[in-house]
Amino acid sequence: MRPDDWHLTEDLDDFLARAGDFLRSRPVLHNTPLTVLERLRTRGADTYGPGATVFGRLESGGEVRAVFYRLATRRLAVTPLSPEQADTLAARLAGLGHTPSGITADHDSATAFAAAWRRHAGAAAVADWRGRLHRLGTLTPPGPPPEGRGRVLGARDQEQLIDWCNEFAAAVGEAPTLDAGSWADSRFADKHFTFWETPDGTPVSFAGSTSVIGGMVRVDPVYTPAHLRGRGYAGAVTVEVSRAALAAGASEVVLFTNPANPTSNALYRRIGYVPVCEFTGYAFSCDSSHDVQEAGEERMEGAMGAA
Repeated sequence: MRPDDWHLTEDLDDFLARAGDFLRSRPVLHNTPLTVLERLRTRGADTYGPGATVFGRLESGGEVRAVFYRLATRRLAVTPLSPEQADTLAARLAGLGHTPSGITADHDSATAFAAAWRRHAGAAAVADWRGRLHRLGTLTPPGPPPEGRGRVLGARDQEQLIDWCNEFAAAVGEAPTLDAGSWADSRFADKHFTFWETPDGTPVSFAGSTSVIGGMVRVDPVYTPAHLRGRGYAGAVTVEVSRAALAAGASEVVLFTNPANPTSNALYRRIGYVPVCEFTGYAFSCDSSHDVQEAGEERMEGAMGAA
């Protein structure tokens, strides 16, 4: 395998025409590329800020074997790579003068690329994010559920939703800067949201989800305010959005958790989510100030909120 087996382009339509079937062939592992690229396709190249977006595919034997993309934030995302594939990608990018600020991928691929990038570009890597990918097996609603019901959000819920998205962002280490004016350009705007409400109509938890893309829906974010946790609200609302995803035609429903949060990991397992693999993000020894704007999306949507 040679570095020039990696084919680079800034043309999203051409990239999707050549690599779209490959991405859709593994919707669980490819869930974030599927949603990020769909957002670029529908909202335009400047969705993640000004600057060139680069896409790449690895071809061998006439078939696509892996892909990567580097958004304007300069963070690299890759589908699963072998150590050899990671080395050829690092060599190709270094040879072309590319300077990614970091990488996010499944742990083995991210670690292999970080080591290869050090060899080819002399940049050290520091782990700055960890996530655990789960896929839904058999949906198992917890019993008995808390009193109340799920309700799909409407326009009248916008202020409450923005407030809670800011609280969620702060909880996972992102900048809580959303307001009514910036909402449409945020990573939350493309998602569908559901509240869990008490019998008197008071919202106590919420969950979001993507549209069905490649047969997959990702649940994200899930958030319950700190003073309302431990009452089963997060589990109830997650069941609601998971059931809705299946009803909408999803064959795979996935979510990410923070591996360091045993409460949320145990919760999602109880309702039927099965761990798939670990993901890791590395920051390279270069200026990563551009990484902030869409860090949550590129780092697999951040670690999911507290239960």
